[in-house]
Amino acid sequence: FLATGDSYRTISFSYRVGHSTVAGIVADVAKAIWDSLVEDYMPVPTTEDWRDIASEFYHRWNFPNCLGSIDGKYVVIQAPSNSGSLFYNYKGTFSIVLLAVVDAKYCFRIIDVGSYGKTSDGGTLANSPFGNGLRNGTLCLPEDTLLPGADHLGPQPHVFIADEAFPLRRDLMRTKSDIRRVQRTVRMAEKTIGSVTAVW
Repeated sequence: FLATGDSYRTISFSYRVGHSTVAGIVADVAKAIWDSLVEDYMPVPTTEDWRDIASEFYHRWNFPNCLGSIDGKYVVIQAPSNSGSLFYNYKGTFSIVLLAVVDAKYCFRIIDVGSYGKTSDGGTLANSPFGNGLRNGTLCLPEDTLLPGADHLGPQPHVFIADEAFPLRRDLMRTKSDIRRVQRTVRMAEKTIGSVTAVW
């Protein structure tokens, strides 16, 4: 399935097993691959990693205390049988949602794949492990720091940047149309996700 792109039906006929058996095997193999490779290729950032990301955002994009750009992408799929409207999105297609956090170098730092297409970007964030970690304070984010040239404001929080589809929070800043620096940072996630999905 992962190497050939064949459907579950084709694989089940080839190996003379049921569709549900193929679905279970594919899920188990995908989980085993993820569990084996995640620490090498996409480890959860530590506090020091978050500081490095914030420093890179400041030096490269002139955006202090930024930890990443967040965006969601609807990936079109064939509607699963008996799924009703779970995967049906506002664009009129069936899809799953890819949610990603991108750093200043256009690299994925955190991803969440598989939310129902009917779910908004904000809902996907709220239901994801990343969103839960953000809400519970378990992401090991750096402590508040002073903004360059704005010591009089006192320590300010580190933030993720996102578009209007996401909720406004202390650690999540939304774009505003008249701030180019913020818009440019949000477009980073859009471009990175777009380049990956264009391959398929």
